Amino acid sequence: MAYRVGIVGGDGIGPDVIAEGLKVIAAAGVELDTVDYDLGGSRYLRDGVVLTEEIVDEWRGLDAIYLGAVGTPDVPPGVIERGMLLRMRFELDLYINQRPFSLPSTHGSDPAHAGDSTGHEFIVIRENTEGTYAGEGGFLRKDTPQEIATQGSVNTRHGVERCIRYAFELAMTRRKHLTMVHKTNVLTFSGDLWDRTFNEVAADYPEVETAYNHVDAACIYFVDSPERYDVIVTDNLFGDILTDLGGAVSGGIGFASSANLHPGRVSMFEPVHGSAPDIAGQGIANPTAAVLSGALMLDHLGESDAADRIRAACADPDSLTGSTMEIGDLIVSRL
Repeated sequence: MAYRVGIVGGDGIGPDVIAEGLKVIAAAGVELDTVDYDLGGSRYLRDGVVLTEEIVDEWRGLDAIYLGAVGTPDVPPGVIERGMLLRMRFELDLYINQRPFSLPSTHGSDPAHAGDSTGHEFIVIRENTEGTYAGEGGFLRKDTPQEIATQGSVNTRHGVERCIRYAFELAMTRRKHLTMVHKTNVLTFSGDLWDRTFNEVAADYPEVETAYNHVDAACIYFVDSPERYDVIVTDNLFGDILTDLGGAVSGGIGFASSANLHPGRVSMFEPVHGSAPDIAGQGIANPTAAVLSGALMLDHLGESDAADRIRAACADPDSLTGSTMEIGDLIVSRL
């Protein structure tokens, strides 16, 4: 069966890394029926289109969306981010952002992973449709000396609970350990909602050991002892920051993959890195993050065996060197 997948190569290195991801997926034996969408900063500069309602409606009928990277320096900040990426998350209700990280085997001293050639893996679950990214706020007396800007954080019991429950379900399939990260001592309204919801949902999963970290402490632990984590759940803003840090401590942002999920419905998969316009067209971008994002897409499509083979082929990132196409060919050779 061919899965119907929308392809958004986007800008900069995006089309090149997605091409390698598609090559690896095909080599893994999974057939995709792809639909290409010309979207991103270049499209916006050409005709002013960011994302149309017609395209969003088409996406609702797909199995998945595979996105490379979007954005160019000539487009003002926020135009593509809010007009395309955030709109996609909100309109398709992609309420889970899932990002796995694999640490080098030499990082940390967790005895449970001694001798593990792939090191320790942990996963961050980030609430993806609420918080400070929901767009609540505005200006008063803009462009005057008395200007006021407000930016609120929107948190609903429904949104928080479904994210936390997803994280508990994931933890049940792994080491049965879940850490919530927030800033409850200062954010006493949103933090209180998250804390109460976390503890109430935890009662439904007595087998899962739970922990709590303030986000500033979690930043320290990500650097000096990330092996303490298995599954982490957090809000939209904190998750955005922590997952970039997770990429840095796990070998670099060029290896960081992500899934924007609505379980059972169309979902979007993309590497965490940007469009890297400074190296676009040179054939030197590492496509591994896009390939691993493709593996997450295969998990979503029910092709977990192929996804596991792809992850195994990418398990030694230090050996994945060469041009963009050469790295893709090397991964294919290992399948």
